[in-house]
Amino acid sequence: MPIRDPRFDSAIDIAPPRVDAEPSVNADYPWDVFDSAAYFEHNYSSLRSDDEQIIDIVAGFFQKNEQRRLRAQAIDVGAGANLYPALAMLPFAAELTLCERGFSNRQWLEAEILTPHPSWWQFWSHMNAGRAAYQPIKNPFDLLGRRAQVTKGNIFSLPAGSYDMGTMFFVAESITNREPEFVRATRSFVNSLKPRAPFAAAFMRNSSGYRVGNRSFPACSVDEDDVRAALAPVVAPNVTIQTVESRSLRDGYCGMMVATGFKKA
Repeated sequence: MPIRDPRFDSAIDIAPPRVDAEPSVNADYPWDVFDSAAYFEHNYSSLRSDDEQIIDIVAGFFQKNEQRRLRAQAIDVGAGANLYPALAMLPFAAELTLCERGFSNRQWLEAEILTPHPSWWQFWSHMNAGRAAYQPIKNPFDLLGRRAQVTKGNIFSLPAGSYDMGTMFFVAESITNREPEFVRATRSFVNSLKPRAPFAAAFMRNSSGYRVGNRSFPACSVDEDDVRAALAPVVAPNVTIQTVESRSLRDGYCGMMVATGFKKA
């Protein structure tokens, strides 16, 4: 059963105790005061080439594998200060759940979907270019404001089998330095989807941690093999993991990875 951590008022799953068990690092960090504005400014105030590569992978995958079915319920897990995973699902989803644990990130998202920063047009323009599924949407941010709902949630206690498609960008490996928590978070994301639902998940490669504003946050150093192993029990066999070159974002990582595939039937 989930219990409440009084420091952050967030649900935390308690695993059966082990002799060598260590406390949850994820629960020890001040996610409710995450500096959303600083994170946005550093990462998304302009469109970088690595995000262009990620958009090409994710938007291309969704366009190839999804029909225009507005009955779809979509989720972006750990949305943070980032709108472009939700934008990538916009042509296919009647409802978009922006699931976020941190109070400051939820506040930022609620304000952002009403009055988006101009830089998001750069992301949308790249997403929209040459992709038939995206081109009919002339005002994506008005549509996002009507379809998206910001919801308080914890990646470790997502409802199983609930969504028709989903994204998770830089979350599972960026909330803990414990490999078991990374694995549990990754599988919980996929398990929140319905059988055969498409998903896209992005990961920092071999990250050693990061700073946002004046605070440091943990990371679990993972590579393609780690991501594939974490996904293996919950996804269809044809999952694809692509490496994205990126060196200029910050110190302490070796590029990015994008996994696309379908939840196991």
